[in-house]
Amino acid sequence: MNARAFPGLPITEASPVAHDGPLPERADVVVVGGGVIGVCTALYLARKGVSVLLLEKGRIAGEQSARNLGWIRQTGRDIDELPIAMEANRLWQDLAAEIGEDLGVRRIGLTYLAETEAQLAEYEDWLTRASVHGVDSALLRADAVADLIPGMTRRFAGALHTPSDMKGEPWVSVPLIARLAASEGAVIREACAVRMLDVAAGRVAGVMTEKGRVACDAVVVAGGAWSSLFLRRHGVDIPQLSVLATVCATGQLPQVTAGGAAAHDVAFRPRADGGYSVAPSDFHEMFLGPDALRHARKYLPVLRQSPFGRRYRTAAPRGYPDAWSTPRHWTPEDETPFERMRILDPDPSPGRAEEAVRAFAALFPELGEVPIKAAWAGMIDAMPDVVPVVDHAPDLPGLAICTGMSGHGFGIGPGFGRIMADLVTGDAPGYDLRRFRFSRFAEGSPIVPGPGF
Repeated sequence: MNARAFPGLPITEASPVAHDGPLPERADVVVVGGGVIGVCTALYLARKGVSVLLLEKGRIAGEQSARNLGWIRQTGRDIDELPIAMEANRLWQDLAAEIGEDLGVRRIGLTYLAETEAQLAEYEDWLTRASVHGVDSALLRADAVADLIPGMTRRFAGALHTPSDMKGEPWVSVPLIARLAASEGAVIREACAVRMLDVAAGRVAGVMTEKGRVACDAVVVAGGAWSSLFLRRHGVDIPQLSVLATVCATGQLPQVTAGGAAAHDVAFRPRADGGYSVAPSDFHEMFLGPDALRHARKYLPVLRQSPFGRRYRTAAPRGYPDAWSTPRHWTPEDETPFERMRILDPDPSPGRAEEAVRAFAALFPELGEVPIKAAWAGMIDAMPDVVPVVDHAPDLPGLAICTGMSGHGFGIGPGFGRIMADLVTGDAPGYDLRRFRFSRFAEGSPIVPGPGF
């Protein structure tokens, strides 16, 4: 069950550097972070004729962007996020056609299985509000669920099913999009950490990296689990925490379903290699550190929504973004936490991976014993209301933020990348983004979590 023996996962510091070379002296925009959000932002900025430099401290898609379940979903999205997820669904298909190589992107349909009538009523409520956007989701009753996914040993009360939802192979697709961005003019540099912003006359004037200064007019911070630590060094405070999620890959199996689904105990989808990606459906691990305690009150609503969906650990391992020993202050000359941990590569929760696979095998007994080929984990950048911050920093002109994807980043990445390109260049993004505004946590308004499924 060693992920390092599994081709493509995880990307480590030993992985070859695909994007290297000298740093330019300046760029119009610097993007901090080489996950799916940063890569897509760089791509769409390049397509607008903007000089863009993407800087990644480790490797492209080295962290959560390549460690997720690979769902590209509209189902169950926050209502304000849904139209962006629908655009992202279309953009994924466009990117797959443009790149001409197999991203693993397939339309498979994704299904949330309802264990009870009460849960089905929640899905129905979501569908009532979502239908105004034209999503093709449908509410299914028990018999229709059994017809959609035959052979399951459990009978469900119903389900929420979206035929146009897709899956992708994250560790394949994000590096290929980065290569596309580079071919269209984006400059990408791996193994180059941004230490600090360079601020002059009250606005962003550049970035200070471990390899020198780069002048720029604007910076987009899309650093995933590291964003909060980087921003706080500059007095920009967001209540973002990191939670660990485990995923595993099975060996090759007969195809019991061509779609992906989630029950209360397991989520799964078919893989390009003939196996399945399987994950605990509603379980994450949270490490308690200074930021977790400082922001605890803001997280009470979402914790009440799923009180048993997390396990709490008293301390993060050394070097993690919210570890007790991680420095919160440094100078441009100092080695930073971003250089000390190029790639955040947490250990998976083996017990939870095995439980999820057992649940999958119990749901489809015709599979017999289900072998676990590999297991891995990633750190999700979580927010109290389960939707990201997508906004300009109000007190620091030239700084834009796109972080806190709360486990939704891979699927919606092209959508928010396109939006960030418009925000940075002053063009209309096409959506009402008030739900994702930077100031919402300081305004005193109630924190309303997105759907709890």
